[in-house]
Amino acid sequence: MRHYEKKLESTQLYQGKILNLRRDKVELEDGRTAFREVVEHNGGVAVLAVDSEENILFVSQFRYPFGEVLLELPAGKLEQGEDPAQCGRRELLEECGCEANIFEPLAILYPTCAYDNEIIHVFYAAGLTEGAQHLDPGEFLTVQKIPVAEAVELVLAGKIPDAKTQLGILKYKTLRDAGRISP
Repeated sequence: MRHYEKKLESTQLYQGKILNLRRDKVELEDGRTAFREVVEHNGGVAVLAVDSEENILFVSQFRYPFGEVLLELPAGKLEQGEDPAQCGRRELLEECGCEANIFEPLAILYPTCAYDNEIIHVFYAAGLTEGAQHLDPGEFLTVQKIPVAEAVELVLAGKIPDAKTQLGILKYKTLRDAGRISP
């Protein structure tokens, strides 16, 4: 059976700098109608950067919605129409001060598919050249290097709750162990 919902009406409820919110009236596959609230977001990029000593580069920064400092992969939001790889390279340079000779797609993540259209593109970066950070105004973070095995343990122990970071680490380790990515 092919499942679907058909949009009948759409009302913009909020327009912001980072996201928009709309309310849609939809027709369900049985003919009834329902309402869906949708957060519209341009999407984002995360970069799993591995240095020559098999360390993953992380950033730790305060995340206001949770009121705590989180350990995450370097990441950022896509501008309207921006190429995800270009965004990822920019964020890696801004947040970690690194450029990469190897920059490949690793995964795509729909973080909250029930009500948000955000897509996060996760890239693998290696062959790093380190330089200086170029943080945006109002951006405060610390770069940390953690060995791959330790990063995996942190994920498995529940100490890295960020979904894009968990996915990046576990997918990288799986592909590396299968010989599909060279460290």
